[in-house]
Amino acid sequence: MRQALQRAWLRRGLLAWLLLPLSGLYGAVALLHRMLYRSGLRRSQRLPVPVVMVGNVVAGGAGKTPVVMALLAHLRERGVAAGVVSRGYGRSGADAIEVHAGDAAQRTGDEPLLVKRSCGVPVFVAGRRADAALALLRAYPATQVIVSDDGLQHHALARDIEVCVFDARGTGNGWLLPAGPLREAWPRPVDLVLAHGGPPGIAGHVLQRKLAAHAVRADGSRCSLGGLASAGDIHAVAGIAQPESFFAMLREAGVALAQTHALPDHHDFDAGLPLPADATLVCTEKDAVKLWRSRPDAWAVPLQVTLPAAFIAAFDRLLDARLSSAHGSPPA
Repeated sequence: MRQALQRAWLRRGLLAWLLLPLSGLYGAVALLHRMLYRSGLRRSQRLPVPVVMVGNVVAGGAGKTPVVMALLAHLRERGVAAGVVSRGYGRSGADAIEVHAGDAAQRTGDEPLLVKRSCGVPVFVAGRRADAALALLRAYPATQVIVSDDGLQHHALARDIEVCVFDARGTGNGWLLPAGPLREAWPRPVDLVLAHGGPPGIAGHVLQRKLAAHAVRADGSRCSLGGLASAGDIHAVAGIAQPESFFAMLREAGVALAQTHALPDHHDFDAGLPLPADATLVCTEKDAVKLWRSRPDAWAVPLQVTLPAAFIAAFDRLLDARLSSAHGSPPA
């Protein structure tokens, strides 16, 4: 059913038309949610430091976490102390907790754990991102910027900069859920747009993505993709929003794949997956934080993201204006 929906979201076919009345209901509920915050009946939590919200308007993910990690690298180069908040999709519990590098993904969510291990910054998760942000600032009061991984539609946390990410699907058929992929109508005001894969009709900065030239195992050992290509009987595993994009990049890098395993986003590898014990496993970094628990021999291939210079310049202008204000952020 999930795959049928994703196909239906690409065009305005019969299934999409049948679901269109439900999209009207979804849109009405979403509008009411936004109006409650805009009217002041519900209040957004305003933090004493700038909040950068990196998200999308399309269901199923569009590559937000790699953008968050690239922004964190840029902030580190600038000497700006940053922390990350997330809902921690798929984790057990909803309390605000800190993510540690040795945690299990079931406790924290796979993407927050990947960010912690890769970037080393403070990372907190909670059912309400505002709770995660407040807990982070209490634990790390020197933090200058909060970056939220996802959350454009999470109005309980006030934001200073919004970055919307698109992949090759763009806005699909342009309809709201469930007839289309949109969580909210597009276009809508955001500060910056990043797009990769050449989505039609999306004006914004072009994001460059490519696989690293190496793969890494749980013990830290490395292997070049060229060396990996000669291993033979390679099984590629991807539990991400668009697994075929990972497989295509591997093939473009010269890695011949004996078999591919396209899994749902945030797949729970502890639930079991019939993978041959003698095969060479290749996966994404996001999957590795879970797969390594049972298969530490799997090779994870990092995804390298390059933020355009024009995007960086625009982002810095927006951020500097917030950092230079008396209280970090403008009033709500």
